[in-house]
Amino acid sequence: MELPDLRDRVTSLLPGVLDDLARLVAIPSVSSLPDRAGDVQATAEAVAQLARDLGCPDVRIVAEGGKPAVIAKFPAPEGAPTVCLYAHHDVQPTGEVDLWTSDPFTVTERDGRLYGRGVVDDKAGIAVHLAALRAFDGRPPVGVTLFVEGEEEIGSPSLATLMEKHADDLAADVYVICDSANWQVGTPAFTTALRGLSDVVVTVDTLDHALHSGQYGGVAPDALTTLVQLLATLHDADGNVAVAGLDTEPPFALEYPEERLRAETGVLEGVTFTGTGPLADRLWGRPSITVLAIDCTRVADASNTLAPTARAKVSMRLAPSQDAAAALEALKQHLHDHAPFGARVTFGAQEAAGGSLVPLTGDVAEVARTAYSQAWGTDAVEVGQGGSIPLVGLFQQAFPGAEVLVTGVVDPDSRMHGIDESFDLGDFTNACVAEATLLARLAGLGS
Repeated sequence: MELPDLRDRVTSLLPGVLDDLARLVAIPSVSSLPDRAGDVQATAEAVAQLARDLGCPDVRIVAEGGKPAVIAKFPAPEGAPTVCLYAHHDVQPTGEVDLWTSDPFTVTERDGRLYGRGVVDDKAGIAVHLAALRAFDGRPPVGVTLFVEGEEEIGSPSLATLMEKHADDLAADVYVICDSANWQVGTPAFTTALRGLSDVVVTVDTLDHALHSGQYGGVAPDALTTLVQLLATLHDADGNVAVAGLDTEPPFALEYPEERLRAETGVLEGVTFTGTGPLADRLWGRPSITVLAIDCTRVADASNTLAPTARAKVSMRLAPSQDAAAALEALKQHLHDHAPFGARVTFGAQEAAGGSLVPLTGDVAEVARTAYSQAWGTDAVEVGQGGSIPLVGLFQQAFPGAEVLVTGVVDPDSRMHGIDESFDLGDFTNACVAEATLLARLAGLGS
């Protein structure tokens, strides 16, 4: 089938696909909340049933000590490659429900966008895959393995084990990961760089007991002020990361307009951006450090006391090629070496996950570029992502001979993880057409 036939076919299927998406969104599959474990299981069962409804002959719900995932295998016609379509069915908590414009677990359409928790991250990914498979009545022109994970929002802790245990089932020539973002509404993108992540809880101790601030202030260092001074050393005066030994990537070709970034971020009038250099490089190819939280006395409970101990959680986003464990050690060394007044610095919970470079080269890349550019009616671009998707690296490591394509339905207004999460219905339609077209065109590579 050529593109016009697929667009007509996909468009005719969209009402049913969106109905199924609404039913998935209605299940509050929040993987981080223990009391939602039944909902995570229910969403896996719902996805499995959708695959069975397509006539898939091999559908399983699997778990290797973690949350349930769905593996559904559509056999490959003779000589055709196999494509693994990835998405995840778990979602983030809603936050304060009263802040939502509409019920987060009821899909609502407003001004050409669809709203709901998980509607774009990443139940839209499931829906895109369903639309592409339905375009061929469940008999795609290539082999397809539908792989829908259930714990991406908590870092995919059992994914590596699951991929090892089910390597034969998940082996494919091409992996399409529908869990990323487009450049803007109306412009498709392939993600070719993903930053890594390292974080640590740091504790500063200066006294063996609390002291009266009037009696000893000006001599005895309190831990909270000392911690604040220590955290301030993590950046230079321009806001660039000051930790030694961290990598940066070569400059990106795409320019990020400052006016657009100000609108997307909501930076207040008069507030400047941090760091120096091109904005795309700062967002996608350089490290950043954020103090996520500080344990200290609430203002309402404050007394005139010098605190003996204080702690903070510090998070770093890393250049895609940076070794995450080495970056974590560099951060800890910096904090140790820059402690004011000889304060004791110790470290608690910590984690590290590498980023990924996803080259878009070769025959598969050209087929994908053509499919997505034609579906949208404009050229697809290559972008980075400041966030981390560790599973991309897991796929690259587990199946080094395969091609990985990272796409999605997220746009700059999607607010994934936030209040009023949404996607653009036009982009969703184009994503469904593009993926169906990609499957059709990939069939030609196997002949």
